[in-house]
Amino acid sequence: MEIEVKVLNVKLDEIEDKLKALGAKLVSEEYQINTIIDREDRFIEKSLNSYLRIRETKNLLTNTKSIKLTLKKNISRGKSRQNIEITTRIDNKEAMLEILKDLQYEVVKEGYKNRKTYIYDDIRFDLDRWDKDTYPYEYMEIEVKREEDLDRAIDLLHINKEDISTKSIMELREELNR
Repeated sequence: MEIEVKVLNVKLDEIEDKLKALGAKLVSEEYQINTIIDREDRFIEKSLNSYLRIRETKNLLTNTKSIKLTLKKNISRGKSRQNIEITTRIDNKEAMLEILKDLQYEVVKEGYKNRKTYIYDDIRFDLDRWDKDTYPYEYMEIEVKREEDLDRAIDLLHINKEDISTKSIMELREELNR
């Protein structure tokens, strides 16, 4: 299970400087293509409170590439968003999309993201910048294993609690009518 929040209304360059000053370690710098898949009736989103994604990742630090299929299921939302992710590697995105198409699933949205990931004391900080059509504002995700680490992360970076969101990227997009 993952416990996460998004921090909106931030300047990622400033956050990155704070993370470096704390001694956080840069563990990846990625370019991602995220393809969201669902049925026409949005069964996965509406009935399962989930989303299905194919993520193609190029790690710019290691020059490695991967493709993963993930079902991300939201199981709780309070102070944080709690999800279960079921993920598997795939080696052929086009073949997977063809299989899904035959099962009456289709591509809902494809978005492009640059992400830098820092780790500090078992807390993961993802600094995300999407393409402007997907989501025009930069934000940070904080992912922890324990709720109390979330409070510690917020205090460490002096984050305004009003800027914390448990919304998914799809919900943030809906707010912008995208």
